[in-house]
Amino acid sequence: MVRKIRAKLVLQLRAEGLSGRAIAASQGMSRKSVRAVFEAADGVGIGWDDVAELDDEQVYAWLFPGRGEHESVFAQPDWEQVHREMARVGVTLKLLHGEYLDATAAAGDPAMGYDRFCRTYQRHVLVTGAASRVGHKAGQSVEVDWSGPTMELINAVTGEVSKVFLFVGCLPFSRYAFCFPALDMRQESWLRAHVTMFEAFGGSVPRIVPDNLKTGVVKHPREGEIVLNDAYREMAGHYSAAVLPGRVRKPKDKASVENTVAHVATWVIAGLREKQFTTLPELTAAISARMEAYNAEPFQKRPGSRISVFDAEERPLLTPLPAVTYEISRWLYGRRVARNGHVSFARNFYSVPFAHIGAAVDLRITARTLEIYHGHQRLSSHLLLPEGSVNEYRTNDADLPAGDRYQAWDAARVRAWAERIGPATVIVTRRIFESVPIQEQGLDPALAVLRLSRRFSAERVEAACALALTGRISSPRYAHLQPILATGQDKTAGLRPPREEPAEQGGFVRGADYYGGGAR
Repeated sequence: MVRKIRAKLVLQLRAEGLSGRAIAASQGMSRKSVRAVFEAADGVGIGWDDVAELDDEQVYAWLFPGRGEHESVFAQPDWEQVHREMARVGVTLKLLHGEYLDATAAAGDPAMGYDRFCRTYQRHVLVTGAASRVGHKAGQSVEVDWSGPTMELINAVTGEVSKVFLFVGCLPFSRYAFCFPALDMRQESWLRAHVTMFEAFGGSVPRIVPDNLKTGVVKHPREGEIVLNDAYREMAGHYSAAVLPGRVRKPKDKASVENTVAHVATWVIAGLREKQFTTLPELTAAISARMEAYNAEPFQKRPGSRISVFDAEERPLLTPLPAVTYEISRWLYGRRVARNGHVSFARNFYSVPFAHIGAAVDLRITARTLEIYHGHQRLSSHLLLPEGSVNEYRTNDADLPAGDRYQAWDAARVRAWAERIGPATVIVTRRIFESVPIQEQGLDPALAVLRLSRRFSAERVEAACALALTGRISSPRYAHLQPILATGQDKTAGLRPPREEPAEQGGFVRGADYYGGGAR
């Protein structure tokens, strides 16, 4: 390529009084080139004042019209169309060059080789300022990160200041950006920001490129597989995406969002610095307005804006959102299933299939449900008990083994067990149920009595019940029967028949003589 003379600089130095020899020596030019500029300028009658507002290319074209320009002998494709096609999934320059060869062969025009095709395309994107999106495919990835600079919320009553963190997402192809405020950077806020981002985009993308923060990535070794946080992997799977974190200490792996974070600091944080916010919804609305203005700002080196490129080229290629919005969850690992087939959470108990008694299971907790997993297999699901519940049970019938002994306890089942022990035990359990206002309140006391038959023989429990019924306690319970069995009174004491209360014949009435004063 012919090296162009810096004609504008030569005219400027000439206007400042330098000779041709001095200009050539100071700028490393040949005296012949400087003399050519002088002659061309004198020939068309122009000086420094005429070209001061023009750029170098315009000055050179004015002084040397047509020099250095030549028509290519090869047919030229529509480079703008080539650039648009390069943004589509799977399209390469090799494929487009093959299509170009087919088109030129059909038209009978000379075609350039693959190397010249690639170099000419690279020159086109550099000249038009479109190089920033070369290498990025539309609708294929989103880069996400937390912004380093933060904002503040002020409590209107106490004046207390709370820090607000900003989540930033960016689509590298269109540079369309999203910003979400959160009161912390915990996992729930991280996941909720992603869900809100995909809803704002109106679709999802196959790749999510985050940093290596612990709410998303557990381990990113130099060799081997990346270990992701379970909740983050589950959220990405819900939106048909894969998490591909950038390399450790390699911010260029997500350069688009790093650049957007800097822009957010200017457009959002600095733009709202004079305003005070007392509620998070108020701050969210203000941030959304600023981000709309940011996305509508025209590019400096490309035609259009972030929102125009996103609407025209990227939005149609996004993956449609699932029918159901992802529900934020958290995980608890290594919970042991108790011998009664239940696992404990928040001081309540939830059933697990009986075959997994004694195994370690993982719990997935959402706002409404609790799911129990063994590895990747979901074993059971329950509605969460209301907040404040203590020692309550949620039991799925399918989690219990077949057979009556595994069914829930009720009064009928308690009486059936008492009948197998003896008639005195039946009387004790019946009186327990009669002494409580609600039948369910008698289940635990009655079962406590019947479970004595596991430590002592059924005959001794029956004897203890019969002995207790002869005493002054009308409704004996565990606290009365256990000492009898522990001390062996059921073996040594002669059994007395149940105490019979004498029939009441009426009250004692003094005679008339007493009230008449005759009695002394």
